Amino acid sequence: MKELEYPFDSSYIMKKSKSLKKALLSDGSDRIHKKIAVLGGSTTHDIIRILELFLLNYGIEPEFYESEYGQYWQDAMFPGELNDFGPDIIYIHTSNRNITEFPTMDDSKEVVDEKLRKTYQHFETMWKKLSDTYHCPIIQNNFEAPFYRLLGNRDFFDIHGRLSFINRLNEKFAEYARKASDSAESFFINDINYISSCYGLDQWSDPLAWHMYKYALCIPAIPTLSFNVANIIKSIYGKNKKGLVLDLDNTLWGGVVGDDGVDGIEIGQETNLGQVYAEFQNYVKMQKNIGVLLTVDSKNDQENAIAGLNHPDGSLKPEDFVAIKANWEPKSENMKAIAKELNILPESLVFVDDNPAERAIVEGQIKGAAVPEIDSPEHYIRIIDHAGFFEATSVSDDDRKRNEMYMANKKRTELEESFTDYSEYLKSLEMEAEIAPFEKMYMPRIAQLTNKSNQFNLTTKRYTQDDIEKTAADDSNITLYGRLKDRFGDNGIVSLVIGNIRSDAELHIDLWLMSCRVLKRDMEFAMMDALVKKALERGVKTIYGYYYPTAKNKMVKEFYDIQGFELVSEDAEGNKTYKLDISQNYENKNKVIEVK
Repeated sequence: MKELEYPFDSSYIMKKSKSLKKALLSDGSDRIHKKIAVLGGSTTHDIIRILELFLLNYGIEPEFYESEYGQYWQDAMFPGELNDFGPDIIYIHTSNRNITEFPTMDDSKEVVDEKLRKTYQHFETMWKKLSDTYHCPIIQNNFEAPFYRLLGNRDFFDIHGRLSFINRLNEKFAEYARKASDSAESFFINDINYISSCYGLDQWSDPLAWHMYKYALCIPAIPTLSFNVANIIKSIYGKNKKGLVLDLDNTLWGGVVGDDGVDGIEIGQETNLGQVYAEFQNYVKMQKNIGVLLTVDSKNDQENAIAGLNHPDGSLKPEDFVAIKANWEPKSENMKAIAKELNILPESLVFVDDNPAERAIVEGQIKGAAVPEIDSPEHYIRIIDHAGFFEATSVSDDDRKRNEMYMANKKRTELEESFTDYSEYLKSLEMEAEIAPFEKMYMPRIAQLTNKSNQFNLTTKRYTQDDIEKTAADDSNITLYGRLKDRFGDNGIVSLVIGNIRSDAELHIDLWLMSCRVLKRDMEFAMMDALVKKALERGVKTIYGYYYPTAKNKMVKEFYDIQGFELVSEDAEGNKTYKLDISQNYENKNKVIEVK
């Protein structure tokens, strides 16, 4: 099919995938059938959808197994459904987002080397397990370059640089592939490091520019190259900027804290936009590691500003800033005051604000100050990082001591890579859960979770924020949210339960859902134990649960059976009613999560 031959129109293929598939399947071709397991460290649905088209075009009719979100390692090491599937080929789709431990500026060479060894061992253990179990070809992504360089060009060779770390890790992957090739083991690298570069390199490396003018890059890219070289030179001669002056509302978080309240701003893992702002806060906090001064310049009441910075899902806290100006004075005057307090020139600061009017005023009032034109929040990191304000040609001990070092993401501690059984693996995670009735601060996130969770959702009821608030306020209801932490960090709010107490000491579960990012972690058992405890405190003797099947929630079809409930009824559509007697000898099912 011409549409699937290189060079192809990617947007056309994405839009017309259904009709292309229909045409391929009806063309009368004879195809071989192959079972392909896709183990993802990120979302893989659309990858599979388009991969199928190219395989069909090559005469291969694929049948896919798709791991749950982020469950690539669990599926590989503790096979269940994957074992039943019996793959002919396994593709592991991971990226640098799946690297759990990067070097920090305080790490010695020995510590960095150990982090590299552990990260690599995580993957090699998995490859050997899959090879020994399935004896089929394995395709593994290497890692793309990070989308920012904290140390600028130094990031390439400094042992603390993420780019250096990824390059070293890719070489270890390559060495394994070389050895596998020599031993006839079917192991292949999908070189996304090259592919991601090539997506831009095809424009950068212009053969015409070389053959006609002997430029090793295209003519339009010359300013980019020159700018990068200039950043190195200006850093050598002490011309770097010294600090960030940061707005708060819609810059460090989504929303206006004074209007929306702390519980209404977007920051954290519960919303897509919240994740974007959380990532930006993480990046800003990492700037402290190379000596960048952090300050706040916000039109806000001081109390609201401090409350926003103390949001539990934000990584930047008031103590991370050497100066906080939250008032109703002109921001240009605040910025001058900050510079005076720090005994530096105002033009040595970088003003970061989402409001173009505020940027224009500062730019007009403070000559020489850097005022980047930031637009939507997903671009904040790229714009600030690529501007080269803090190009790190060297990083001394004094630089690292300039600010007390706080890493936004707490480094994940050692996790043993090989276990004899799954329960030992779960115990090694050292999981901690916070399970409590719905709280006002989390109402927006709870409402959103009810509207976006489809797979692990027994009744798929949807709630607005107003519905959630009314439900929580109704004394006849028992509400619980579950927040799960482990050695890898905070997963945020991952599970919700709503039950209604009716006559005759009965509790009827109206909603039970859980985020797919904590599947197979026994969080459902911890939530059930907490629900039973709350129900007993309220005099409940019997709990009724309901399963309403949908196209997406088949994974929880037998949820209540596993929890020990008794099936009461089932209709022709598969709707089920269960009950559980908790009046006598209920035994807690959670054995691996510490509940606080």
